[in-house]
Amino acid sequence: MADTLEELEPRLTGLPRHVGEHLRAARPRLHEETLHSVRATMRAQGRSLTGGQGRGLALGVETAVDAFVAAVADPGRSLADTRRVFHDLGRTEYQEGHRVDALRSVLTVGARALWAFLVAPERPDRLAADELYLIAAALFGYTDTLAGAAAEGYLDEQRDAAHDWTVVRRRLITLLVQPDPPGDAALHAAAEAARWPLPGAVAVISVDGTDDEHLARAIGGGAVATVIDDVVRIVLPDPGAPGRLAHLRRALTGRRAALGPTVPLRQARTSYRLSRRALRLQRDGVLPADGVLDCDAHLLTLLTAWEPGLTDRLVARALAPLAPLGPAARRALADTLAAWLDTQGQVVETARLLHTHPQTVRYRLRRLRERYGAQLDDPDARLALHLALRHHLGRRP
Repeated sequence: MADTLEELEPRLTGLPRHVGEHLRAARPRLHEETLHSVRATMRAQGRSLTGGQGRGLALGVETAVDAFVAAVADPGRSLADTRRVFHDLGRTEYQEGHRVDALRSVLTVGARALWAFLVAPERPDRLAADELYLIAAALFGYTDTLAGAAAEGYLDEQRDAAHDWTVVRRRLITLLVQPDPPGDAALHAAAEAARWPLPGAVAVISVDGTDDEHLARAIGGGAVATVIDDVVRIVLPDPGAPGRLAHLRRALTGRRAALGPTVPLRQARTSYRLSRRALRLQRDGVLPADGVLDCDAHLLTLLTAWEPGLTDRLVARALAPLAPLGPAARRALADTLAAWLDTQGQVVETARLLHTHPQTVRYRLRRLRERYGAQLDDPDARLALHLALRHHLGRRP
């Protein structure tokens, strides 16, 4: 970006001294003409020069005119201060919610107004054509320089704001899913910083990927998201609102995701932990990986697969009486015991599930009673057997 007007138009150094003096004398009228045109443009944009940003723009226009006039008289004069003014105005434009090109249009209109004043045919003291040509070349290059500075400021503010939002959203979600529930003051402060009205209930969704901002926008409904452990974690407020979960599923089409249960706000960690575990089990092939998995529909699998070492120990102890048998006999008795437990001890129904004769089932049950004895009549032992067999047989091909 040019540091001086001389870099934009080197031939300015050959202008006679009277050109600079002419522009200095016309400076009050230049202010008047450019501000008049800028006001009209801002009114068309639905804005005003009376507010804080309006007054800042008015000052910026005057600064731009003064700096240009001074630079025509002294083309080597630094433009750094003026660029800084428009860099700051670009930041303010973003803060005020205006478009990135709004300030550029204001600058363009101001430059045209200044030029129209200089070349007005009724002006008796109008500069010579060759002098006006050089001023025009410098003026429009100068306008582009200031517009570039404003665009840089706008993008810098946009980047900083995006970083700030990422930080406050991450802090909010971290507070919600941490092991110890946050205090009221901390939670309210984090929610206020994120501009997130505290809901009565939430669900936490874990999604493969790192595009947290994109997913939060796609899901909508006040969803906030951040990346924790290289996975997107989304907090969805009031999941029971009409159509909210249906929209969530549509937004996550084609993504591997786990939807934690709907819980009161202060129990968000429970929903987070279940969705986190479910996503891991989806990756391992234990749970279905097509579409958004509802944790509430797979609580038993989540329970038995929560701690692999513990569940494997349960299986080993529950099936220890069958260990001395050969593989085929072990499998037949395990299948029979599982079906018998599923049917609550109904022999005929067990035979139907196994596609075998009831007498075969009775024979196998006698063998099972020889090995398990009173355990088959104990509710706790039967529950342990049922869970162990479900886990053991369910993970077989």
